[in-house]
Amino acid sequence: MNLFNSTSLQMLEKGMAGAQLEQRAISQNIANVDTPNYKAKRAQFRHALDNASHRLEAERTMPQHIEFGKANGQAYVSVDKSTDYNHNGNNVDIDKEMSNLAKNQILYNALADRISSKYGSLKTAVKGGR
Repeated sequence: MNLFNSTSLQMLEKGMAGAQLEQRAISQNIANVDTPNYKAKRAQFRHALDNASHRLEAERTMPQHIEFGKANGQAYVSVDKSTDYNHNGNNVDIDKEMSNLAKNQILYNALADRISSKYGSLKTAVKGGR
């Protein structure tokens, strides 16, 4: 049994990686708010987390067994080309980006707090409850 490789820790780590990707996309959008013809970027990672969390993992003990349970969804950054908010072809809405930034920061902090709590529980168990 590997204490540091549990499914919940893996999901928390994937969530933090996705939030980091989102942070990068939002930062680029804010930095380019006045750049002509710049199109807003969006991180797409929640689908990967949903796919991974709703799938069962199975261990194959024989090669004849059917393999299932591997989530293949990957996080990626997409470009929104469907809208134009400004006269210069830019579609970055600074108010929306600041709102997304705040939401993403709350998500990241919650995930970091949860990971810290998990490792704190392991630390308490290793110390024998002291």
